[in-house]
Amino acid sequence: MLIDVVRTGSGKGKPGGGLSHVHPATLLATALVALLDRNDFDPVLIDDVVAGCVTQSGEQSLNIGRTAVLAAGLPESVPAATIDRQCGSSQQAVHFAAQGIMAGAYDVVIACGVESMSRAPMFSNAQGQDANAGPVRHRYPAGLVQQGISAELIAASYKLGRAELDEFAARSHRLAAAGAFASEIIPVRVDDTDALFDRDETIRPGTTPEKLAGLPAAFEDPELARRFPEIGWHITAGNSSPLTDGASAALIISEQMAATLGLTPRARFHAFSVVGSDPLLMLTGPMAATEKVLKRGGLAIGDIDAFEVNEAFASVPLAWQAHFAVDPARLNPRGGAIALGHPLGASGTRILATLVNYLESAGGRYGLQTMCEGGGMANAAIIERL
Repeated sequence: MLIDVVRTGSGKGKPGGGLSHVHPATLLATALVALLDRNDFDPVLIDDVVAGCVTQSGEQSLNIGRTAVLAAGLPESVPAATIDRQCGSSQQAVHFAAQGIMAGAYDVVIACGVESMSRAPMFSNAQGQDANAGPVRHRYPAGLVQQGISAELIAASYKLGRAELDEFAARSHRLAAAGAFASEIIPVRVDDTDALFDRDETIRPGTTPEKLAGLPAAFEDPELARRFPEIGWHITAGNSSPLTDGASAALIISEQMAATLGLTPRARFHAFSVVGSDPLLMLTGPMAATEKVLKRGGLAIGDIDAFEVNEAFASVPLAWQAHFAVDPARLNPRGGAIALGHPLGASGTRILATLVNYLESAGGRYGLQTMCEGGGMANAAIIERL
């Protein structure tokens, strides 16, 4: 049972961003404390904390989940593990937590995630080395590519033009700017003063397709243009998710324990899936993950009231939408990562918070969330509002 889920606001993931002065373990600890403040029970009952984090180096190294548990003042008896399934890390943390309860191994678990992209820059954990080219070159002799190129290949495959991508990006900002996040965002103290950060500073309310049209292609490369002549070079900083700082956390408890503690669940987990996909295209996994989770849950696409497909790049949810032909109004109805940010390891539980709150406000029953992931993977989950 999902008892509650919270998140910080999204800070710009660069020096000077609203959360850039906060140590990432402190950022995650803030989310843990807020979650427990909203749900009164003895934290000694927590069986485990499962934390997602992608760039596990520097201040985010050495099991940041455990560091955050201690920084939050939780009992020393509460353990933690930090996992990496790339962009789906905290969504996978949710899966592991709920599945542990279903298996009878846990009664009370916190699934969470954090990423401070301003303090632990993306790819800094690679230490300047190529982590996979050598070991997999025998299988992919032409070499794999970075996600931006994969996003371009998806746009080309689904015949998504620059205007369509920019319109979707502007829609994300427009919907997010409507501001329906007060019940999910928790404030973060940013320094030794009383200053609090409690908003998504990545939202740009004045964004229009016309303004986005002036941005240059972000990943254009002559060598790759020769290798992939079908690419139109339509992916820009404006129709991609920004670098982001943030943390999020979900309280997941067995039905029996929730009743014992007098806690009212907000939703239950209906089905899960995880898949591997083509590591060159890399970002097409959400299609297969969606099909698999619907089959596992015994549901049809029309049974779902709201879909959250992570907006790593505009081409990803647009390709997913084209594949399933769903009503656009049900896709990311409060905007997505293009506006709300993509703090890598924290995005899965951030999306869960937004999805639960949307279902509650709209009176929907089922929600589905899915994430594309580096290396060619995706996970998906269906929740049922209670």
